[in-house]
Amino acid sequence: MTLTTPRVRPGRITFFVALAVFAQESTWNLYDSQVPPLLREHVGSAALIGALMGMDNLLGIFIQPWMGNRSDGTRTAWGRRIPYLVAGMPVAAVLFVLIPHAAVSLPLLVLVMFGYALVANSFKPIAESLLPDFIAPERRGRANAAVKIASSITVIVAALISLFLIDDFPKLSFAIPAVLMLVSIGVLAWRVRDSDSPAYRAALEEDRAGHAENSPRVRMRDVLLDILRDTDRSRLLVILAVFAFGGAWFASRSLVTNYGIETLGVSRGDAGGLTLPSGLAFLAAAYPVALFAERFGRLRVILIGMAVFAAAMVLGTVVRTPTGTIVAMCVAAAGAAAFMVNAAVVLWNLAPSARVLGTYTGLYTVGWSSGGFLGPALVGGMVDVTGWPFLLLDIALVTAIAVLLIARVAVLQRRRTDGRVL
Repeated sequence: MTLTTPRVRPGRITFFVALAVFAQESTWNLYDSQVPPLLREHVGSAALIGALMGMDNLLGIFIQPWMGNRSDGTRTAWGRRIPYLVAGMPVAAVLFVLIPHAAVSLPLLVLVMFGYALVANSFKPIAESLLPDFIAPERRGRANAAVKIASSITVIVAALISLFLIDDFPKLSFAIPAVLMLVSIGVLAWRVRDSDSPAYRAALEEDRAGHAENSPRVRMRDVLLDILRDTDRSRLLVILAVFAFGGAWFASRSLVTNYGIETLGVSRGDAGGLTLPSGLAFLAAAYPVALFAERFGRLRVILIGMAVFAAAMVLGTVVRTPTGTIVAMCVAAAGAAAFMVNAAVVLWNLAPSARVLGTYTGLYTVGWSSGGFLGPALVGGMVDVTGWPFLLLDIALVTAIAVLLIARVAVLQRRRTDGRVL
């Protein structure tokens, strides 16, 4: 049977996905910057505050792949993603607004934090999965670059809210990202029907071909076993590389303030600003690396980007000055953009079926979040052995593991004969 799909404009759907991710990440960034002070009013232990703030990452590791898998198996006239977003985003917006009001007591605050983290993690991979649902494999890189840019801009939005509003309007400030979320889901509900997406229609066709009308969902267990048993190992290696590079990236962000204080001898405030210019470097590099990947190959660009990241860490170790560190961080961020824009696209394009794209989005997030959770601890342990002056070199060593994993994937893909576009 020939499958016909309606014409989809990539720029249009990219805008809508970027809008949804922008709204979600606006709440997350303000959450990360302004919830710790609320906890500080009740908790004196920095370790306990850190543990409570890490609760959302821990929930995400389990919830996101499961919810991505649930959405893969959903079949409605509205599609398989939009119903979850329409149900989940308003609830998350309400819970987010309630956070500063719940700060009157610690148990109530933790309960609302848990509720928000649970709901917001549930639909995070679903919104991102709209992109591979609509966009053809060869164009996913530039579309994902636009989404990453939108996500990065939210750091600036959260900083502006904190700078100009949080002191005078501590409760109202939380309403601004919540309103952005409500507006974005209103636009999505009005303008997007993912039942029209090529991937959804392909999934329906696979359901009919396999006579799976009563059970369209591929079980999470079966997806994982398929990846683990695959003799090619490319998908497993990509997920492990996401974990390794995620650990290096998060270590470079979370430990650099202490590095500036201990090694460069700068103040706490100056040390905290060492990575600020690198955010602009990431924004500048995100779209070009997507275009380079389409022209020269995604795996090649990812390898070059990680090599640039590692080389920048070595440069920062050699030129051990505040200016040298800022330059190294800017170069590293540009290199990291090559990985962060293209790695998810590689994993999407390795998916064996359109029926599991949401699950693969969740698996990418598991690798990235796990790296963010364990990477700083691993690098911190290396620093305990080598000392703070060698922090950046330790990060480069962790990056080398990711380079080796992706290099192996590149070798495996050169042996393929199915013409699959990565």
